[in-house]
Amino acid sequence: MDFKYSEVIARSCYDAQGLCDGIQLRRHKDPYAEDIGAIRCQEDWAKFVSPIGFYRGGLAAEYSFMRVALPECIPERLEVVSYACEYAFLYDDVLETLTDDAPSIIGKDLLDVFGKDVLSNRQNARTQGAKRIQLQILAEMMAIDAERAVTTMKAWATYIQLASSQSRSVAFATIEEYLPCRITDFGELFLFGLLTFGMALTIPTEEMALCHELMQPAFAAITLTNDLFSWEKEYEAAQKAGESQVVNAVWVLMREYSTDETRAREICRDKIKENVADYLRIVDDTKRNLSISSDLAKYLDALQYLHSGNVIWSMHCPRYHPESTYNQQQQKMMIHGSGSQAFKAW
Repeated sequence: MDFKYSEVIARSCYDAQGLCDGIQLRRHKDPYAEDIGAIRCQEDWAKFVSPIGFYRGGLAAEYSFMRVALPECIPERLEVVSYACEYAFLYDDVLETLTDDAPSIIGKDLLDVFGKDVLSNRQNARTQGAKRIQLQILAEMMAIDAERAVTTMKAWATYIQLASSQSRSVAFATIEEYLPCRITDFGELFLFGLLTFGMALTIPTEEMALCHELMQPAFAAITLTNDLFSWEKEYEAAQKAGESQVVNAVWVLMREYSTDETRAREICRDKIKENVADYLRIVDDTKRNLSISSDLAKYLDALQYLHSGNVIWSMHCPRYHPESTYNQQQQKMMIHGSGSQAFKAW
């Protein structure tokens, strides 16, 4: 893959603890677009849905999520994909406070927007609260690239339908049983939509099954990384909700291996490393496979950087580390608003 919009971060600048060995960390060169998109989404959520309180999403002082997870995003698309990703973080926090019956209700509302009515432009009065934000995402994406926006919305509608149909109270006996469901719940198709739209990729229909098959180790590593670093946050949320299960690999591993949290986290780290090694072999093989499309090859390549970016973001973000702070630019933008142009002079 040719790199146009990102730069490599020297390994001396971070410690990935062996969780992404063999993969570079890259960061998008644009220092403003993600901050604007994410903070604008927070502002819209607070205005149209509810106050966000002590909310922490995708931003971080040095390694904000989209800049390191999608480093080769086309610059003109970075703000809207960051807005969409921040919406996903906000939505995820809402789900953590709901009972087992609630996701299907929320999912139905989302499908009303990301389903047939939006794709056929029958939007009429559905402009309240979260739906208004969803329509904003669609409108901005359609204005940039209508064809890929429709593909992305279809992928997101499928994701929501699958995720909302899953019970949050299933007691998985093994990590092998848990991972396929968690990968779906974590947002495999949501991230597929972000990457393909952000990088202007089109995966041919006849390659979709192959794409799904090849990317499984990558999404296993990405999902396990999420569970490893979000464990405290998700455990606390489950306790507050009175749930008997925690939807997290650490919880599953504790029970599968009859061990404590410390050992379960060590096993989780080992499994991340195993899946990374498996995926790097797949990427290497596909580079020699001339029968696959160039866009599928680019997508599979991009998943490497999604993983390394997710690792480093997870280690530093205020979302999982409440003691962490935002950089000066982000703090001032949160005070003065995402629409202020003064931030470029700060």
